Amino acid sequence: MSQEDLAAVQRRLDELVRRVGQLEQTVDQLRGSRPLAGSAAPAAKARPELVTIPDAPYDNALWTDSDDEGLGVRDRHAP
Repeated sequence: MSQEDLAAVQRRLDELVRRVGQLEQTVDQLRGSRPLAGSAAPAAKARPELVTIPDAPYDNALWTDSDDEGLGVRDRHAP
């Protein structure tokens, strides 16, 4: 690649980063999670709600009549 090609790629990457930033701002404004551009302090990004998964074992009734993945149906031999 020539220096001109590298410079062109860099310009296009810079433009892509700029446009993605604009798109993120537009989406944030539409969601109402960030004040309009030019405000004094940007809002903190909203964190997704964490889901706690209990350590208790699952009820064996959940697995009744289930197939073993890749092994076929219980009480039958493999083909």
